[in-house]
Amino acid sequence: MENIPGYISGTFIAIVLACIGFIFYAVNFVAVGRKNFTSTITLAILFVWCVIISLLAVNDFFQNFSLPPRLFLFAGLGLATIVILLSIRKTKVFLNKLPITTLTYIHIIRVPVELVLLWLGIIGFIPMEMTFEGANFDIISGITAPFVAVFTLSQHNKNRIGAIIWNVLSLGLLVNIVARAILASPYFYEPTAGGAPANVAVFSFPFVLLPTFVVPAVLFCHLVSLNQLIFTKKWASR
Repeated sequence: MENIPGYISGTFIAIVLACIGFIFYAVNFVAVGRKNFTSTITLAILFVWCVIISLLAVNDFFQNFSLPPRLFLFAGLGLATIVILLSIRKTKVFLNKLPITTLTYIHIIRVPVELVLLWLGIIGFIPMEMTFEGANFDIISGITAPFVAVFTLSQHNKNRIGAIIWNVLSLGLLVNIVARAILASPYFYEPTAGGAPANVAVFSFPFVLLPTFVVPAVLFCHLVSLNQLIFTKKWASR
């Protein structure tokens, strides 16, 4: 995207790669020692998905704001995939074996994500309301994630209720910023002269991967963690 400093785009690309790395590690933890390619296939699917989205964004596919909203459709596809994975019995059994501590540590990426949003807000590509200087408090989830992993989910410190409460509250913070981002998009928001800009950054590369990959990944980790905490007697810590 033009006029956006390279360090902002570079930081966000690093966030995406870190997110992929966390998921690959979690899947590989379960699949290790088996004669299958589960972790490799997972890694390939994630990379292919990100590449497809990136190529579409580079060619201004998401810049077309006609209906139906293209970005929302692709983000919805990610959400539908999560629902399907959690609905299939065999897949659900596999997901319940993912190390819940890793699924919690991944939320640390929400701290640099918030820094990227702040930088984008300062240079006028998203409303400042979408940053932690406005009404976005999602950074709290990122800051507290390692403490929750260590003090409520580790092998020696288990607090099921505390972990459930944290996941629910953090999920609420995620819903808050997603709702604000949608309402601030060009589909719903028209900036006035001298007023706050619309949320346009997420329609271009690499920031398009925020609603189409990073947010679904974070949501996935919350839902899998809650499923383990509520419906299983014990969980894997790593």
